[in-house]
Amino acid sequence: MSFVSPITLRDRGIELRPMTLEHEAGLRSAAADGELWNIRVTSVPEPEQTRQYMEDALAMREAGHRFPFVVVESDSGRVLGTTSFHDIVPAIRRVEIGWTWYAKSVQRSHVNTTCKMLLLTHAFETLYCHVVGWRTDNFNFASQAAIERLGAKKDGVIRGHALRRDGTIRDTVMYSLRSGEWPEVKAQLMHALNKPR
Repeated sequence: MSFVSPITLRDRGIELRPMTLEHEAGLRSAAADGELWNIRVTSVPEPEQTRQYMEDALAMREAGHRFPFVVVESDSGRVLGTTSFHDIVPAIRRVEIGWTWYAKSVQRSHVNTTCKMLLLTHAFETLYCHVVGWRTDNFNFASQAAIERLGAKKDGVIRGHALRRDGTIRDTVMYSLRSGEWPEVKAQLMHALNKPR
């Protein structure tokens, strides 16, 4: 049995469903909301590359390295984006959260906070992870700020780490959250989600 088993996570009108190729049209539509593929520091696929993006994600799932979810609005069934557990290391009970993007119309809403609450709760309280990590482009300041707002600690920067879509080489900023820090982070996330919107 794999460390991360197929599961649907639900809360506050949002569902994280295991990705299947049937979600292709929904993910294309979500990416088109804001033409997210034009953002240099993200991994959002261009429309004609969506299926390959998904096939790659599903191949990584088969290999045990990644578990991709689609983010779905429960009432309408509309696909809002995607997120994944990745760099899954069962031996040390570690996962990372990434490959995350949302339609522009739901950015800066409760969607990302809800997804992080679902993923972190599952990681720490069901998978009993010791640590959850994140990584992001050194120029993706919005992503860095969002990760830091969660309460994750900056571990450092891996220089010359990966290729961007435009062929330039990025530095990668690494973050982590340990299991002992989770209760405080959970309380903060709950507070953020329960504030009047």
